[in-house]
Amino acid sequence: MQTIQAKNLNLSQLEENFGLIRSPDAQFFSEWQLDLSELGEAEKQTLDEVKVEFAYLSQQDVLEPIVKLVVLSPLLRMAGFFLPPFRITAEKQVELVTEDEELVVRGLIDLLVFRDQIWVVTIEAKRAEFSLKAALPQVLLYMMASPSRHRTQFGLVTNGSEFRFVKLLKQETPLYATSKLMAIDDNEDLYTVAQVLKRLGQLAQS
Repeated sequence: MQTIQAKNLNLSQLEENFGLIRSPDAQFFSEWQLDLSELGEAEKQTLDEVKVEFAYLSQQDVLEPIVKLVVLSPLLRMAGFFLPPFRITAEKQVELVTEDEELVVRGLIDLLVFRDQIWVVTIEAKRAEFSLKAALPQVLLYMMASPSRHRTQFGLVTNGSEFRFVKLLKQETPLYATSKLMAIDDNEDLYTVAQVLKRLGQLAQS
């Protein structure tokens, strides 16, 4: 049996070993676009301050803990994930094994928001200069390993300056899709990130 770390995984390995397929349906992942609630002026001001703070800090190398503290913390608070009925855990160990038990993939989830046994959003945070392409296989692996009975899983990959949401449908042939790439310094993208997180929280309670 071969064991590899999730951080060394790529999409082709996920497709080959776990049958993962990118959905061809443009409407498959509509949750990041539809029924998003408007942000209040105070929320927008908070996010504007986050942008200023991150711009200043990113003049030097921004490590993962700083990404989580400066960018993710206000976003998660705004989404209501620091209050009941949600819980947050960090560095959660997960494992996924192929059907033939020839391959085991292990990793640690950076941040996981959950409610009871429902995984609301799985977050993989990277250093500011790190490409999100490398984080996508990781977060998909973690979502596939979820013990939740709910087939639909959501994830977020971010390096602080960029964000991409992920949707996974757990079934015999797992399907996934991603949102557009959003950037912290691109118009109102950070507002949209906050709105989508709020929407995912609402879906978890419906």
